[in-house]
Amino acid sequence: MNCNKMKTALTIAGSDSSGGAGIQADLKTMLANGVYGMSAITALTAQNTMGVFAISEVTPDFLEQQIDAVFTDIFPDAVKTGMVANAQLIEVIAERLTFYQAKNIAVDPVMIATSGARLISEEAIAVLKEILLPIATVITPNIPEAEVLSGMGISDRTDMEKAAGRINETYGCAVLLKGGHSIRNADDLLYENGKITWFEGNRINNPNTHGTGCTLSSAIASNLAKGYDLKQSVRLAKEYISGALSAMLDLGKGSGPMHHGYLFQNRRQIV
Repeated sequence: MNCNKMKTALTIAGSDSSGGAGIQADLKTMLANGVYGMSAITALTAQNTMGVFAISEVTPDFLEQQIDAVFTDIFPDAVKTGMVANAQLIEVIAERLTFYQAKNIAVDPVMIATSGARLISEEAIAVLKEILLPIATVITPNIPEAEVLSGMGISDRTDMEKAAGRINETYGCAVLLKGGHSIRNADDLLYENGKITWFEGNRINNPNTHGTGCTLSSAIASNLAKGYDLKQSVRLAKEYISGALSAMLDLGKGSGPMHHGYLFQNRRQIV
């Protein structure tokens, strides 16, 4: 790749001090997928593989200044948004992305953990639905999040197809509905322009899955930045995730991170 023509991507998300999720995972993923990554931080967290111990959100004004600083200098070819717990911060993100006519926006609508725990307020969810999802190119909900967005329960592949269709009809964006362990497989469904594409996933026996959602959406954004269409972007992102999990990195006392740099591990190390 000619570095002078290197594509760029912006992540708008929280910081993970242990490096496995959030902007740290996003930036590693972007580099591994051949794009130049930039960040606008929504919150600082004190966390590791065992949990989140403290959160300090940035102010809406400061988030706006970060986004402005990026767009007015190195305009990103794609944007990924992650967990944003505050309604005012979501409003800033949607307004600024609209103002700059940002393209290739991948939204990871982090609302509910696969455990069922609610991660953001009802007010923030309402704002997310009203102003951020409609400007997204693609959103990447897990099963519990898709249930909230579609207003229906999801227990099998047929339900996934119906729910993705409802979400697409309501918000106008493409939907990558992640199967995960909620329906006992790793198959993901892409609903785009009325068409359904299933991506079969081989379940990898690796308990270290911290940051998989962040990594997937960042990989998709990276591929969109490079000019791939959405279907191919998802396919390549799934391949990258599988490789990062299959590398079987084992760090920390809890659910550890993936090996974001597995593609580089066999190259000569720089001393």
